Amino acid sequence: MLAMTVVPGQPDSAAATEREQPAPAEGDVLVQGLAVGICGTDHEVVAGAHGAPPAGRSDLVIGHESLGRVVSAPDDSGLHAGDLVVGIVRRPDDCDCCRAGLWDYCRTGNYVERGIKGADGYGAQQWRVPAKFAVRVADSLASTGVLLEPTTVVAKAWEQIELVRARVPALPNPVALITGAGPIGLLAALLAVQRGYDTHVYDRVSDGPKPQLVADLGATYHSGELADLKLAPDAVVEATGVGALVFAISEMTAPNAVICLTGISSGTRDIQVGADELNARMVMGNDAIVGSVNANRTHYEQAATALENADVRWLERLITRRVPIASWPDALTRQPDDVKVVVELS
Repeated sequence: MLAMTVVPGQPDSAAATEREQPAPAEGDVLVQGLAVGICGTDHEVVAGAHGAPPAGRSDLVIGHESLGRVVSAPDDSGLHAGDLVVGIVRRPDDCDCCRAGLWDYCRTGNYVERGIKGADGYGAQQWRVPAKFAVRVADSLASTGVLLEPTTVVAKAWEQIELVRARVPALPNPVALITGAGPIGLLAALLAVQRGYDTHVYDRVSDGPKPQLVADLGATYHSGELADLKLAPDAVVEATGVGALVFAISEMTAPNAVICLTGISSGTRDIQVGADELNARMVMGNDAIVGSVNANRTHYEQAATALENADVRWLERLITRRVPIASWPDALTRQPDDVKVVVELS
């Protein structure tokens, strides 16, 4: 079978290579790989800024945003041949959080992540997975189910926001601000609209597909200077990882606001911050800033429900480019109007 391989940190090592079919020891569910999404983490793994191959190997099968169709599964797994499934990315360590199924809160950092850290990913024409790490998705998501893993990121983010916001009475028309209109930002906006927020999305670009995608959600798109936005958001999902933007957002939020950080920047920008003023503003406003990374099975199930309830035609427009596996390194070259790039494995 063909697989998407890379030697992390070695230039020009991304290739489609022949690999043996997965061994039964890798999992009791055999899956025909259909598609994987490409994201910033994949770019970092290719560049060597993040990630590691399995022990004893120099190469890694990449791909953690998966979609496949079950070929075979145990009778007691709840899965059947023909089911669409997504593979969970992280494998737990043995800390107290991991034992409780909350491996996204791992205390040790000794987890494994398929396609990223210590284990082959889902970028192959066949893969195996233990049944407990496979999540079934609706047949209606055959063309868009590859968006499920990035949706888990924002499902968890909104879970964190709502846990903190539950400390005060609910507002009749809460305002949400999403910073960044990449796939994570757009999916965060989708979940905000589904939750009844007056949703606003801020991004630096003013043309291309993003403004219309936001408008078609019933949300409002903004570009230009953040300071020009006449908003006082109650909830913010920050999806750019730009540190200066985080501090700028903290100056405009409503009282009791929650800012959830989901992006990580690889930059090294230095900024001047009025730390005492920021401290006073957060204390007096009862504001909270929380970080959110990865997802556990609960968030995969939440994401599956969110996508099933979305307009599939809108979801299809998020996937702006599809690349065949034989030429998958082309997916790493960003195009001006890219939103989500997907590699077709069939």
